[in-house]
Amino acid sequence: MIARRGRDIPPFLVMEILEKALQMEREGREIIHMEVGEPDFDTPACVKEAAREAMLRGMTHYTDSRGIPELREAISRHYYEKYHVDVDPDRVIVTSGSSPALLLVFASLLDPGDEVIVSDPGYACYPNMVDFVDGKTVPVPVFEEDGFQYRPLDIARRITRRTKAVVINSPSNPTGNLLEPEVMEEIVDMGRKGFYVVSDEIYHGLVYEGKEHTILEFTDRAFVVNGFSKLYAMTGWRLGYLIAPPEFVRPIQKMQQNLFISANAFVQHAGIAALTGCREEVAHMVRTYDERRRFLLPRLRELGFGVAVEPQGAFYIMANARRFTSDSYSFALELLEEAGVAVTPGVDFGKNGEGYIRFSYANHIGNLELGVERLALYLSSRKKGG
Repeated sequence: MIARRGRDIPPFLVMEILEKALQMEREGREIIHMEVGEPDFDTPACVKEAAREAMLRGMTHYTDSRGIPELREAISRHYYEKYHVDVDPDRVIVTSGSSPALLLVFASLLDPGDEVIVSDPGYACYPNMVDFVDGKTVPVPVFEEDGFQYRPLDIARRITRRTKAVVINSPSNPTGNLLEPEVMEEIVDMGRKGFYVVSDEIYHGLVYEGKEHTILEFTDRAFVVNGFSKLYAMTGWRLGYLIAPPEFVRPIQKMQQNLFISANAFVQHAGIAALTGCREEVAHMVRTYDERRRFLLPRLRELGFGVAVEPQGAFYIMANARRFTSDSYSFALELLEEAGVAVTPGVDFGKNGEGYIRFSYANHIGNLELGVERLALYLSSRKKGG
C-alpha cells in the first residue's frame, strides 16, 4: 500500500508541461520554452573554475553538516554588505538547494496540524512541503490589482493559536512582484503574537525597479531561505542555504545530518566564488532579463493578456488570460500543442491563480520574439474559428 504522502501529493504542473514539451521535442517539434523558471545563461566562468580547483585540491568528501565555515562566513558578509544586517555565521546552514532548506524549516517548525499562511497565488511547492510534514496550509488570496501583495488584514483574520508561520516570497514566483517594506513590517508586528516569518529570498538580486528587502531588516524572529540557482545561473549545482533563529540551528543541523548529510563539498567552494567574484557577469544577466521584461510586457498586452501591475523582479509575468479561458491548464496544453509555446497555468499556484498564465522570460529574446509571433498567429486563428 502506497503511503498517503506519496499517493496524494499533487503534480507540479510546470513540470508536467515541461516534460510534455520535451517529449514533443524528441518527436521533432520545435518548442519555445516560456514555462520554466531556469536561467538560460551558463554558470559564470569564475564559479566553474573555483569548483575545478576545489576538486583538484581534493575537496570531494563530506563537510560539516552545516556547510564549510568559509561559505557560511561569505553568506554572512553578503547579508551585511547588501542589507546592512548582522548574521552570525553559526545561524547559517548550507543545503543542497533551497528546496531542502524549505523542507528543513517546515519540519523544524511544525507539529501535526500546525498552520502555515501562504499567498494564493504563490509558489506551488509550499503547500506540498507543509502537507508532507503533516502541517496545514492556510491560503490567503492576493489580487492582481494589488500587484499580488498580501493585504495584512486578510492575514490577521486567519491567525489562530495553531499559526506557526507566514511565508513571504519577494520578488515572487509566480508574479515577479516585490512586497512593500510597510507590508513586511505589518506582518512582523503580527508575528509578535507567536508565529515566525519564513522569507524565501531566492530571487533577490533579480530586481529591475524598486528594491528588495530581507526580512532580517525587520526581525530576527524569521527564517531566510536563499540559494545560488537563480541569480548565478546555478540550478544544476544544487546549492542553497537557510538562516535560522539560534534556537532552531541545532534541531535543523540534526535533521540535515540524518536526511542529507551535507551539501556537495566542491560546490560549496564554487558558492564562495559566486558571492565574491561574479559581479560583472551577474550585472550582465540582470540587464538582459530587464530587456526581455520590457520587450515582453507590451506584447502580451497587445495579444490581449492583462497585466495590471508590472512585475519588478524575478523573470516572470503573471498575465490575466480570462478573456481566453477559465481553465488555465487546458489552455496551457492547447498553446503547447497548437502553437508550440510552453507556458505555465496559473492554477498551478493556487485556486486564485486560475484564469492566469505565467510567462517566464528566462529565454533568449529571439526565442521570446518567436514565441510571441506564434501566440499571435494562433490566438488570431482561434478567434476566427471560435
